[in-house]
Amino acid sequence: MSSNNRLLQIWIKRARRGPMDSRSQAQLIAGRGLVDNSDQGGKRQVTIVSREAWETAQADLGEGVDPVARRANLLVSGVELENSRGKVLQIGEARILIHGETRPCERMDEACPGLRSALDPHWRAGAYGEVVLDAEIHIGDSVSWQSAE
Repeated sequence: MSSNNRLLQIWIKRARRGPMDSRSQAQLIAGRGLVDNSDQGGKRQVTIVSREAWETAQADLGEGVDPVARRANLLVSGVELENSRGKVLQIGEARILIHGETRPCERMDEACPGLRSALDPHWRAGAYGEVVLDAEIHIGDSVSWQSAE
């Protein structure tokens, strides 16, 4: 595993369409999601975007936009999220089962015109999943793919 495979940012969404609060650590609970996050339970407990995909979208857009505009919970580096459905992403001690691609919505164009289409290809808008092993995570934690259990 490369030393670049890291958790770079954590954001908690207080309410639907609400502000995204930056955190240095967060608690993930199996079957529930991020403590204090508005999305709890179901298959979309955590949303993840990769720094590399975000930077590619910014290059296509020709404009820099802060990744908080994506409204994802976690920003990671060094892992490819495209076509990761069914894989388990380990962040620190926590594990997240990826259920699918997070499709960019109209909120992206509210943040920056053209952002939605820049995020459209290759899962650039990220992935969503369900917490299957809970733990506290911290910025700087290692990130890697695990075999499904």
